Amino acid sequence: MGKKYRVGILGATGTVGQRFIQLLQGHQQFEITALAASDRSAGKPYAEACAWKLTGSIPENVREIAVMPIEPPLDCDIVFSSLPSTVARETEEAFARAGYPVISNSSSYRMDEDVPLLIPEINADHLGLLETQRQKRGFSKGFIVTNPNCAVMSFAPPLAALHRKFGIESVVVTTMQAISGAGYPGVSSMDITDNVLPYIAGEEPKVETEAQKILGTFANASVEKADFSVSAQCFRVNVLDGHTASVRVDLKQTATLEDVVEAMTEFPSLSLHSSPEKFIEFTDEPSRPQPRLDRDNGKGMTITVGRVFPDNVFDYRFVALSHNTVRGAAGSAILNAELLIDKGII
Repeated sequence: MGKKYRVGILGATGTVGQRFIQLLQGHQQFEITALAASDRSAGKPYAEACAWKLTGSIPENVREIAVMPIEPPLDCDIVFSSLPSTVARETEEAFARAGYPVISNSSSYRMDEDVPLLIPEINADHLGLLETQRQKRGFSKGFIVTNPNCAVMSFAPPLAALHRKFGIESVVVTTMQAISGAGYPGVSSMDITDNVLPYIAGEEPKVETEAQKILGTFANASVEKADFSVSAQCFRVNVLDGHTASVRVDLKQTATLEDVVEAMTEFPSLSLHSSPEKFIEFTDEPSRPQPRLDRDNGKGMTITVGRVFPDNVFDYRFVALSHNTVRGAAGSAILNAELLIDKGII
């Protein structure tokens, strides 16, 4: 076994912070040595500060860790951030400036031109932005790497497979997003029960722009966004975990249905610790994917795609599903950190 890296978690008491702690249990490369949260939690043992909402009990290895304020220094080598965007930008920069690698799940830096917006299987070469980032911002050892919006994580991988093989002209996507994506306590039961909410503040612009950056080309120390347009509508639905996306896509090159399915299923996974055996799993069952049945595929790290058919208006349509707090949040950031270690950047 190689070196174990000490990790700190910002926003450790929140929904995604708890998922970080759960996913890092028994991890061969990381050990949790620092937890940080808001002033009302700081100074308390984690077990006292946190209202644990995941299955099972708070892991023993973190129960007695004293929660620290969300400011450097922290007793760790790597910082995972699940801070709300209202405080993330200033705080994450402070940690990067203090020399910490910051692996962020927050939206604050995703679209900054010098910050990688990363899905390791798709655009690992975008890590080339880090040299520009350090020069531009005056960071010495520290830096910021982000992972995508949880809804984007459901449909960007199949789009990447299609874009790489055939090119994409345009995309229309409708997302059906789980309650847990709103954090705890999330959406009022009076609002979501027997209902669908057709508005998630700020979500549609993120969905429309992040996929273009992820699928863009790294050249000349910058990322040129992919040249296809995306139109998105985002809905909150009465599902606990698992974001579903209904996608219609026009391709630049002609492709058969078999070609489309093959492009998705053959898109390679990686061999990192948290990598699933299959990055994209295809199901031909007519009633799948479903959040309750398919969100845990690949321990929550696999994207499940089904309902792939020719479309009457666009070229093809399909349904994609991902676990929004695993692959769409904490798991994605952990995989990013594993990639950074594999590349020798950390």
